[in-house]
Amino acid sequence: MKNGTSSPISATEPDWSREKLRRWWDPSRQLLKSIRCYQKWQNKGGILGLYFCKLSVLEHRFWSIVSGADIPINCQIGGGFLLVHPNGVVIHPKAHIGCNCTFLQQVTVVAGVRIGGHVDIGAGAKVIRPVTIGDHAQIGANAVVLHDVPAGATVVGIPAKIVNLAAMD
Repeated sequence: MKNGTSSPISATEPDWSREKLRRWWDPSRQLLKSIRCYQKWQNKGGILGLYFCKLSVLEHRFWSIVSGADIPINCQIGGGFLLVHPNGVVIHPKAHIGCNCTFLQQVTVVAGVRIGGHVDIGAGAKVIRPVTIGDHAQIGANAVVLHDVPAGATVVGIPAKIVNLAAMD
């Protein structure tokens, strides 16, 4: 549920409040902020864009070291991304992650993976083949995903198997 209300979290409309800094020492959100700033200034271009891109790269390197995450500055992550514990999170730059997704620590996502909106991925989960994960899916802790996951499904295990398929409206 979104912000304590009864409405579900959207798979298509980003909830930017999930990325908002709560305080200055907030490594996961600072890392995302540096990525968002870089991508914004990269698109704007010009001399000012070049300056702020370089500044964002420095910030990205700092927060990558502090957080222990390997999330490239040119990644494709939808808005409202939530890194609960960024340590050990690895995302390939050619993976696509939808909006309002949540990753816990030690998650690995390889090239060619397409993750839908509002997907929750548990601690230690690995998506190690170019698969598609549907909207509102849940991947359990330490699951190893080798095949596509339908929308609304919950998968667990090694290799990951569907244990629950929620009815999607």
